[in-house]
Amino acid sequence: MQNKPKDNRLPRVRKLLLTAAPLGVAALLSACQSATTGDLYEGVGYREARFAEISAVREYRSCVDEAMGIDTKARQSNDTARYLTSARLLEKCEADMGPDAKSVAEEERMRAYALSIQNYVKGSDVARARENLETFKKTFSGRDLYYADGESFIDTMELIVHAGNTENVAFLNVSKGVRAEMRRISYWKQR
Repeated sequence: MQNKPKDNRLPRVRKLLLTAAPLGVAALLSACQSATTGDLYEGVGYREARFAEISAVREYRSCVDEAMGIDTKARQSNDTARYLTSARLLEKCEADMGPDAKSVAEEERMRAYALSIQNYVKGSDVARARENLETFKKTFSGRDLYYADGESFIDTMELIVHAGNTENVAFLNVSKGVRAEMRRISYWKQR
């Protein structure tokens, strides 16, 4: 029988693997750990901000739903006190929203705030409607809402809350009925 010479490389390779493997795994894990730790904190911050935003929008919508219910009752009974209550509540909904959700659902916020302005007019608080129209124009700068027949909300409310100023009524995007009514009011104020 022939004796084979012992291969000394095998124990060295095994020893090298046993030493290097844990070090390599440790290096990989520490690299992964440091990369995901920053991402984890950013993800948590993002999630917290998103949750605050969603909560603010949810509270806002609940508030608006309550105000809309009051508005519906006001229309059914033609009750000026309910129009004022709805207008105040819609105004409060916008004020309570806070910075967490100011950029969310802007069109929805515009419609709700516009309804509050209309309800102040229907509740005979034209001075408050005028103030809120100015706030509307500043808050939603450069934006407008349009009624079903294409009339401009801002032009219509400007004409109504500033009833004495009918000089440029022909240039405003308002209905013929509103235009005629404002001219009639102006005519009788001058008599």
